[in-house]
Amino acid sequence: MSATTSSVVGNLQHSLSVERASEFTEEDLHALCEAADAAIIDGGGFGWVNPPGRMALERYFRGVLLVPERELFLARLDGIIVGSAQLVRPPRNNEAQAFTATLMHSFIAPYARGFGLARRLTLRVEEAARALGYQVLNLDVRETQEAAIALYEGLGYIRWGVHPAYARVGGRTIRGIHYFKLLQPGGRIA
Repeated sequence: MSATTSSVVGNLQHSLSVERASEFTEEDLHALCEAADAAIIDGGGFGWVNPPGRMALERYFRGVLLVPERELFLARLDGIIVGSAQLVRPPRNNEAQAFTATLMHSFIAPYARGFGLARRLTLRVEEAARALGYQVLNLDVRETQEAAIALYEGLGYIRWGVHPAYARVGGRTIRGIHYFKLLQPGGRIA
């Protein structure tokens, strides 16, 4: 399901959409890898600090589509993929946390920011998690990702902890911030 809307920035009208991926065209995979490279270089590389190369990114994204517990969502600007996020379900043997899911590896390429796509992408992942019956959505970010922190807090995510040694970037240890959001009406867990 993909809902396409439009946004006017300056005098230009742009189409915006977020969709769940089940396969890639070569053009889409190329655009996704380009967007990922740009996000990694900009410091929001969902784990990568340096671009791993085109072949590694292609293998990674193709592999995501094969993992049963993962759903990949793609953000498009004017029909071109400019970002993605993953909804990760707990493994079947984790019955104790079967009501929770995790939002992971969310990014929008720097050249596509300012259109509201990160917000749309997050809301689409929340919608999918809710439709699957999940009651809690967890996520974590580096403390340096200030725009992401503002987005998640603005969407009602609750900061529950700080990991003091979450990541190493440029020889520096960076803290991680952990969030959760209750997805059911009234913010309750059934």
